[in-house]
Amino acid sequence: MARRDEPDGRERDRAGDQERDRQPGGRPAGSGPPPSDLQAFAVQLRRMNGEINRLVHGFAGEHGLHATDVQALAAILDADEPLTPGRLREHLGLTSGAVTACLDRLERAGHVRRVRESADRRVVHLYYVPDAKSAARSHFRPLAEATARVRSHFADEDLAVVLRFLTAMNEELSTVRSPGR
Repeated sequence: MARRDEPDGRERDRAGDQERDRQPGGRPAGSGPPPSDLQAFAVQLRRMNGEINRLVHGFAGEHGLHATDVQALAAILDADEPLTPGRLREHLGLTSGAVTACLDRLERAGHVRRVRESADRRVVHLYYVPDAKSAARSHFRPLAEATARVRSHFADEDLAVVLRFLTAMNEELSTVRSPGR
């Protein structure tokens, strides 16, 4: 059995020390919860959501908007093609009236414009106004910079796993509905 001398001259069992310094599952003590710990994921996802919400509410307050309006702006910005009010309604899970009120606020504040650009004049596409997009970029720049700082501490392979996880998580969450819906 491996032994080591303590400063006071006593001998100690190294194997026992190593065993005491490990968490259940064989992970070194102090290395955090095991990666399969669902509660640890939930806590960190809630914390990240809370921090992002803090920034969203700040932007909303500065521009006289509701937090839902900022979610609508993000959906319009992130869409692969121009959104219609109906697709925005589906994305946000709001009523038609609530989406209309949201778009009215966003248009009045100069953040979006509604354009009838097809042969079917009933079809309306939503666009983020370029000047408003610049204001949003400026407000959320600290978030982008924080993301860049954190990313710099990880290998590309690790970031690929994180991105796969977040993508899968968002896909799964998009199918979840509250019990009342």
